[in-house]
Amino acid sequence: MDLTKLRGQLDEIDEKIVSLYEARMAISSKVADYKIETGKKVLDREREEEKLRKVRSLTSDPFNALGVQELFEQIMSMSRKLQYRKLVEAGSLGRLPFIGVDKLETERARVVFQGAEGAYSHAAMLRYFGEQVKSFHVDTFRDAMCAIEEGSADFAVLPIENSTAGIVSEIYDLLVEFENYIVAEQILKIEHCLLGVPGADISQIRTVYSHPQSLMQSARYLNGHEDWRQVSLKNNAFAARKVSEEKDKTQAAIAGEQAAGTYGLEILQRGVNQSETNSTRFIIVTNQKIFRKDAGKISICLEVPHESGSLYHMLSHFIYNNLNMTKIESRPIEDRNWEYRFFIDFEGNFADGAVKNALRGLRDEARNLRILGNY
Repeated sequence: MDLTKLRGQLDEIDEKIVSLYEARMAISSKVADYKIETGKKVLDREREEEKLRKVRSLTSDPFNALGVQELFEQIMSMSRKLQYRKLVEAGSLGRLPFIGVDKLETERARVVFQGAEGAYSHAAMLRYFGEQVKSFHVDTFRDAMCAIEEGSADFAVLPIENSTAGIVSEIYDLLVEFENYIVAEQILKIEHCLLGVPGADISQIRTVYSHPQSLMQSARYLNGHEDWRQVSLKNNAFAARKVSEEKDKTQAAIAGEQAAGTYGLEILQRGVNQSETNSTRFIIVTNQKIFRKDAGKISICLEVPHESGSLYHMLSHFIYNNLNMTKIESRPIEDRNWEYRFFIDFEGNFADGAVKNALRGLRDEARNLRILGNY
């Protein structure tokens, strides 16, 4: 057999496929015009299932049936995306229910954070809002979400991801539960310090208090002091406060520099965490559907049908619209075993046509799409 001749035959067939594909898309464009005039939905699941059954039946064996189904799923997906684009261009999609603002009103804002003064959340809040911010703290992340939902605070500062420990899963779940929205983010470099009472020396330390994660991140340093007892507390700032209140030179806390200043402690050793690149990303959340007009990142969450290829088809909306997806996380859906909710970050602004196009396609084809914010 002559491979060159076979490849030539394939080229001829491929040219016909391309020509037929363009002819099909031209008809899809006319279908979009009809749907714009009539207000009919783009996605017709029953029609697509019928089409897939028919093309499968035209094949000669089960292997080709699977291949043809995948091929036509892609062809119909591209047809839908063309129709969504035409709907956007015709202004038939309406506006997203978010108001663009030039800047966030932060000067007289009331801000809530979880933990206590001196915690990293406190430091992130001061970094973003400034030293003169009016703030208060609560015990739990849920309490912070409740505070902005009920209006006792205008913004909440919440940690959502650490570069070494990963995501804060509770925050993701709360973003789904509450009608609150991300409007900004603040990345804070994490440098754990060993803090003691004034006049204390490292040689005197016998007990170290901190959050379990901070103890873990400082394990290499702590392993060099095997005689120290490690005690986990709810928050680094609580650890610093305990050491400050008890004034015991044998006690130390692992916390940030902010905690040392807040509770009058001395920094006995800087950088006790082993990672020099450890950072935490904090989100600024409010109960208003607003976004800065210069925002460049969008966060959404969605559920997909529990069937083969469903996530792949959702992600294709980003590819077709040339949108750069920067992150995807999954969380189990409560009371639905082995089903997951996906959280996706991608670059873009609500004013962009490509973003509107992608969101419209996702809204029609995904389950329970939630837009979490543009920031």
